[in-house]
Amino acid sequence: MKLTVNGEPLEIEKPINVKELLVVAKAEQPEYVTVELNGEFVDHSGFESTLVKDGDTVEFLYFMGGGAR
Repeated sequence: MKLTVNGEPLEIEKPINVKELLVVAKAEQPEYVTVELNGEFVDHSGFESTLVKDGDTVEFLYFMGGGAR
């Protein structure tokens, strides 16, 4: 199965869910990542129930907060 993860090709053997993909793709700080699957955001509560399929495009997004001076 071929995916695109953060703009890079990734091949995996079988369909997996988003939570498993975070491990396979070695996502940094998976507890804080926002996942976009084919242009749609996946809620954290749906990570285990959302399957990633052949040809999908996945982006791991990290939002950083800043302060005012």
